[in-house]
Amino acid sequence: MRTASRTDIGNVRVVNEDRALVVPELQGLTLAIVADGMGGHQAGDTASQLAVELIHERLHGIEPDEPSAVNEEKLAAAIASANTRIYEMARSQEQFNGMGTTVVVVLADANGLLVAHIGDSRAYLYQDGKLAQLTEDHSLVYELVRSGQLTKEEAEKHPRRNVLIRALGTDASVNADIRYYPWKPGDIALLCSDGLSGMISEPVIEQLLGAGRDLEKTADSLVELALAEGGDDNITVVLLENAPAEPAQVGG
Repeated sequence: MRTASRTDIGNVRVVNEDRALVVPELQGLTLAIVADGMGGHQAGDTASQLAVELIHERLHGIEPDEPSAVNEEKLAAAIASANTRIYEMARSQEQFNGMGTTVVVVLADANGLLVAHIGDSRAYLYQDGKLAQLTEDHSLVYELVRSGQLTKEEAEKHPRRNVLIRALGTDASVNADIRYYPWKPGDIALLCSDGLSGMISEPVIEQLLGAGRDLEKTADSLVELALAEGGDDNITVVLLENAPAEPAQVGG
């Protein structure tokens, strides 16, 4: 597995409330997390930092050889535990009142991706030259998309596209959407905050991922383009590449 991770404060914000974590070796799996905090100075970055730390901590006991349903339960429990902790802190300490965070989590092995998310941070899969969005935003405008009142293209430009209907830590309990997706050698998974997805269209992201450059340069290019397009939010991107198996050595 090849990985790359970048985060940038952007051109407007005074605090980076995004957090990212990549653990290349977690009991034979690769763990990636992106969280985008909210709640203002200190509260937002505290929420996102807690999210990545607590989820990582709770996943230490995960096993790659267990059935996908078992690991899905462990991932759901880790996210629920983080939600409880953030919610209790927000209620008990005035400076953290109202804080919360989005979160998107991927557990990957050579065969597939277990993807969980809450909020509007996203996961994509680049496969066979095409980019597919794996997550659906938990936002007001995406509810209108699901009900047929808006198209996806209209939602991307809607002035209230950042209004969330589900976040981590804002309610006593919350459910993450969790799904499993197969992938194969050469595929790339992208996790990002809305500072990237809100600035760069999917066709452009698809083009950058298909350019054939190494993963580090691709991550740099994604962030640089989001900055050039305005950079009005924190920008975070994580890339995971299902690296092709090394060719077998032929003796002679």
